[in-house]
Amino acid sequence: MPDGKSTPARAGTTLLEAARRAKVHIRTRCAGKAACLMCKVCIDPDAQTGLQPMNANERNKLGGLQEQGYRLACQAKANGQAPVIVTVPEDPLKSAVRKLLDQQQEEDW
Repeated sequence: MPDGKSTPARAGTTLLEAARRAKVHIRTRCAGKAACLMCKVCIDPDAQTGLQPMNANERNKLGGLQEQGYRLACQAKANGQAPVIVTVPEDPLKSAVRKLLDQQQEEDW
């Protein structure tokens, strides 16, 4: 989880469920149906063994992103055998605002 947070997750628990329990916000609109792709998270390559294999729906939705370590938090399930290290990408709107504020601050100097 981000910010060094961790939470135990039983086998079959989705990353989205575990994140909510740890009070980590992951954006989603489709209520866990793999329709919106907003819940993409990046999994540390050394921690992939803690997840169940991708289902066909998740594989089809992610396309080439799976090679970059991305999974859908609403679909990726813990297998209960190893820890999983998850990076939640920054919200695109927050990222855009942050970049504009950084740029404005540089111009003020």
